[in-house]
Order: sequence, then structure tokens, then C-alpha cells
Amino acid sequence: MPNTIQPFVLDIPQADLDDLKARLSRTRWPTKSSVEDGRQGPPLLKIQALVAYWAEQYDWRCCERLLNGWGQYVTEIDGISIHFLHIRSPHKEAMPLLMTHGWPGSVLEFRHVIDRLVNPTEHGGTAEDAFHLVIPSLPGFGFSGKPEESGWNPMRVAMAWKVLMQRLGYERWSAQGGDWGAMVTMILGQMAPNELAGIHLNFVPFQPTDAEVANADASEKSMLADAKRYDQEFSGYMKLQCSRPQSIAFSLADSPVGLAAWIYALFQDVSDSDGNPEWVFSFDEMIDDIMLYWLPNTGPSSVRFYWEAAQAMTDNDREQQKMRTPIGISMFSGEQVRLSRRWADARFDNIVHFAEHEKGGHFAAMEAPEAFVDDLRETFRSLR
Repeated sequence: MPNTIQPFVLDIPQADLDDLKARLSRTRWPTKSSVEDGRQGPPLLKIQALVAYWAEQYDWRCCERLLNGWGQYVTEIDGISIHFLHIRSPHKEAMPLLMTHGWPGSVLEFRHVIDRLVNPTEHGGTAEDAFHLVIPSLPGFGFSGKPEESGWNPMRVAMAWKVLMQRLGYERWSAQGGDWGAMVTMILGQMAPNELAGIHLNFVPFQPTDAEVANADASEKSMLADAKRYDQEFSGYMKLQCSRPQSIAFSLADSPVGLAAWIYALFQDVSDSDGNPEWVFSFDEMIDDIMLYWLPNTGPSSVRFYWEAAQAMTDNDREQQKMRTPIGISMFSGEQVRLSRRWADARFDNIVHFAEHEKGGHFAAMEAPEAFVDDLRETFRSLR
């Protein structure tokens, strides 16, 4: 029934796992590229190592137990099923926090920060630092429904998230996001519903002005150089997904290795790993994330989100007024697109916390969970 919230328990049929293993065993591999240092994409030997582990040692049931243990739910909003984790803190005065993932992430992006946020007294914090967590899967991602009509863009998701928090009975709450989650969270901040206490971002979608480029100091010039490198070397996936997502959709749906390599490329290029994601993420962590695209066949629907967002962009979107909602910002050095404090001051009226970190990249909650949690605590300490 509409407006109801139902428990959701994962129990993937063994036949699906057997089919996956059979597909992995039949992989037809490409030859090595002429330059196997990552500049043409994931090196052959690295993907072969990941897939060998996937086929021979990986255990999906461990991930399944993890997700079921946190507590999963589904509810219908605006005609689509929304899957989400809802993890309540034992501290009754905890602040509700809505956390939104990006691509190629999932609710598992937050796996290393969930207990730190929910049970702060077990991780160097106080009861006053506690959060109740609501972590939804974006439409077309994970175990949320797949949109069958055009229009599911970040604005529509933000509206759905507002309904979700109301449906859960939260009268005052906060929000956090990176990647697409940052875009959705920024929209919530611009909407500024009465219930929203504040937001935190570990990625800020923005375009520097001509004046900012001309007057950049040494640190800002480094940021501009990294952003230029991202645009020229690493953003091919984004340009394709914004313009022709269906052209890659067939491969993502049919080939587990094709899907894995497409996702691995982002772990390689935008993590703080010098192009070696195995230094930062375990095989299990990377494969768990890939499985949340493979099992529900959301590789295709997730990349279409880029096209939907591109269709929704207008000049007005790029010239927003300064946001008044209280905000905390975390900039991690391995993030390819960063902004300085003074660039942030030009866009946000009420920055309650701004931090720059020497370690960590685009997947900050996985790469630098302690710093990530400390920044969230600092951001919302004065907003409770």
C-alpha cells in the first residue's frame, strides 16, 4: 500500500549466484593495452586479479548478512519503490541524519562510519554526537526501483527524500552527501525546508568564475589543475553517461566483468590511491559494491541518472543564490574537484565547519572514516 514502510530482507537465490560464477568462468578477455599504467583504463592484470578473487574466494552472503543486520526497508514514493537503511542510535536524543551516496557507490559507501555515527560512545565520542541514520538507495540504484519514465533527476530525488523523512516521523533532521549525493543534498539545502537543520558535503559541485580563475592563489591553482586533469583524463565515463547511457547499458547488464571494470575505473581514478585502489579498498569492499549493481541489474538504470541530470540542467541552475542553510564542508586532498574556503564563502552564507584533509579521496567515508566522522560531529554539534 502507498505510504507504508515495509521491512526488506535480502535473500538472493543461489541460482543467481551460480549464474554469476558461470559467467565469470566464461569471460573473454581483451588483450593488454599498449600502455598498462591506467592511462587507457584499468590494467588487464588488475581486473583479472579482482575477478579471480570474485570467482574463487568472494562470499556474497557475508555482505547480505551485513545489510540485513543494519535493517533494510522499502517504501513507495512518487510511484517508485525506495530501498533504504534505517539505523537508530541507542541514544534517544540522537539527531536524524539522511546520507546519500553517489555513482558508482551505494549504501555500502558508509559501511565504515555507520557504527561510529550511531554509537559514538564506542568510538571516542559522546552521547551528544549520536545520529539516527537514514541511508536510501537512489532510484535506479541498488535495490530501489528502476524508473520507467524520464524525470528522475536530483531535484525529484530531493523531493522524495523530504517525503521519506516525513514518513519516518522526523520533525528535524540533517543531511549529508558526496558525488550525486552532494547534488541532492545541496538541492535540499537550497530548498531549505523548515525541518532541515543543516547539511554536510564532502564534494561540492561548482564551476569557478572567470574572476576566481584569474585571481587564484597557489593552492587554488593546484585545485584548478586537478579539476582540469579530471575533465581531460578521467571524465570519459561521465560524458558518455550524460549523453548516451544506453550505449553502455547492454554491457553493464550482460557482462559482470564489463560492469566490474567500468566501476573499478572510478576506484582507480578518483580515490587517494595513486591509481592502485587495492591499497585503499579490499577486494571484498569493491566487489560488494559491484554486486549491488549486478544482482538487481541496476548498472543500466544507474548510469541513466547522469542523462536525467543533464537534461534538467539550465543556466539558472548554475547561478544559484548563496545558500543560507548551515553547512559543513570537508575537502579531501585526493578528491579531483575541490574548492577553497574563499570560493566556498562566495557560495554559502553560513559555513559552520570547513576542513581540509591531507588523506582521502572521492570515497571519503570509506577512505578516511575517522576524519569524515569528526567533521560530521563538528558540523552538527551546534545545530542540534
